[in-house]
Amino acid sequence: MDLNLSQKQAIVCGSTQGIGKATAIELALLGASVTLIARNEEKLKATLTELDTSQGQQHDYICADFTQPEVLAEKIQQYVQQKTAVHILVNNTGGPAGGPILEAKPEDFKAAFASHLLCNHLLVQAVVPLMKKANYGRVINIISTSVKQPIPGLGVSNTTRGAVANWAKTLSFELAAFGITVNNVLPGATVTGRHTSLIQARAEKTGKSVAEIEANMLQNIPAGRFGESKEVAAAAAFLATPGAAYINGVSIQVDGGRVSSL
Repeated sequence: MDLNLSQKQAIVCGSTQGIGKATAIELALLGASVTLIARNEEKLKATLTELDTSQGQQHDYICADFTQPEVLAEKIQQYVQQKTAVHILVNNTGGPAGGPILEAKPEDFKAAFASHLLCNHLLVQAVVPLMKKANYGRVINIISTSVKQPIPGLGVSNTTRGAVANWAKTLSFELAAFGITVNNVLPGATVTGRHTSLIQARAEKTGKSVAEIEANMLQNIPAGRFGESKEVAAAAAFLATPGAAYINGVSIQVDGGRVSSL
């Protein structure tokens, strides 16, 4: 199986923590040169030092905030003008705040759609010409299992994630002929900063302890444990490789078996 990503250029969003960082590390281990995108420059610099360079990889970063799509668009256009190739794009953005959908304000939906769907779209529009030129492209979206099964208490997130999944499926039809695949990775309950904050918020709202909340969640996970960022990253990294060339337009959950639908 060909898992070699040497001579490949990857962009990984939200790559200074959690799943994004783990994915950047994994892609570098497979030989890719990685461009990190996140809003905290100090964390970007620190993450660069953790990426493998044993195969001559050259890593860099773009400091951008996904709450400002127009600024991101300018920076990614400047970036692609300086690059001869981009082969892999990993779209990954922190999820919207939790809460019932009935309580969501219109501006909550606008902000979520801007930072997820719109930013993803702007990035794809910028890099696809280089992917077409190389006849090799991998667009990988880190979304959520809510694409398959909505998660209670995450109304805005469920709505936005579903939109991104359908955007990706539509895009997969349009780009397949150019050697470009578009796939989604759907993390389940994975130990990240967002996972911890959601549990804490739920504990405060219900009056239950964090341990009680976690125990209730684990009852719904056949694997009996929460996932690790590196386990989600492994799925994303595989989809980026030549070995995954005929996998296109799918949503793969990495959730320990939690989702009950096929």
